[in-house]
Amino acid sequence: MIWYVLAVVLGLALIGAVAALIVTERRPRPPKPGRRPRPPKPVAASAAVVGREALDVVNAGLRRLTGECLRSGRSLPDLYAVVYSEERLALLLAGAEEAAPAPWSVEADGERWTISPDNLHRPGPEGEPALPYALTVTVGLDGPDRVLVDLSRAAGPVSVTGPDKEVRSLVRAIVTEALAGPVGALAEVTLVGSLADGRFLSGDELRTSRLHDAASLEEAFATVAASAGTGAPEPGSPDVTQIFRLIEGSSRIAVQGEAPHLFVVDASQLPRREGALAGLRRGDALLVVGEAPTGWRWRAGADGSLDTGPLGLEINRHAGRLA
Repeated sequence: MIWYVLAVVLGLALIGAVAALIVTERRPRPPKPGRRPRPPKPVAASAAVVGREALDVVNAGLRRLTGECLRSGRSLPDLYAVVYSEERLALLLAGAEEAAPAPWSVEADGERWTISPDNLHRPGPEGEPALPYALTVTVGLDGPDRVLVDLSRAAGPVSVTGPDKEVRSLVRAIVTEALAGPVGALAEVTLVGSLADGRFLSGDELRTSRLHDAASLEEAFATVAASAGTGAPEPGSPDVTQIFRLIEGSSRIAVQGEAPHLFVVDASQLPRREGALAGLRRGDALLVVGEAPTGWRWRAGADGSLDTGPLGLEINRHAGRLA
């Protein structure tokens, strides 16, 4: 009997010791002397991230990037997305590049370059307008972060499906930002077919000469092809921009007089015959409203989320809901 009681007492003592150890492990460790504790990451984006000033920071970052690359004689990185919080600006690269120009830092084995917004205000080459990245537009928020995607990185059309209201508000926000935002200050936009009836957009964005319309995608491509090269300098000409020299021969086209072009069309008016999209130049982008056979297939949810498909970017609040 004594042994039984003793075993029970020892068992209870052991359980108590284990419980105390678990509680101790779960307690947050005190900060090291001289080091300030890191504040918890906010769950919602601040007004500075949602507002227009965020685009000014992104534009400054991309201009600083082009300037640093020009100064050092290196190629522009092949970025496909930008993530911005108040603390840092991050570039997501399609391929790992472990050597970034100062003041950029390398993370994720070279697949992410980051910079503090404070460093954008320090002396350094500003570069020309971020023409090679002019189709980098906001797709939404990932918690406290603003996420932008370079539409020109898609190998073909980008389709957006989901509830009609959500899809149209998202596409409308993308087009408006491309026309009115600082990053897309040189981008051209053509609304095709039924989207060019004057009801898709409203507001001051309609007053820009960079917004065009076309009855069909074939007409839109033909118009751009006819105007391509008008006023563009010959290779070797002193009028050729630094940006052109930097990216000549790459997958991007950023020749003086040939700004990136965004075409927007309803899925029902997307030509399906073979070769119909051959007129889409490298560096341009085609955004399709509705279901279509595309490489980048996005789906807007009724809750305001966005599934970015192969990009794998988490968006809990798409751009159409930021207004």
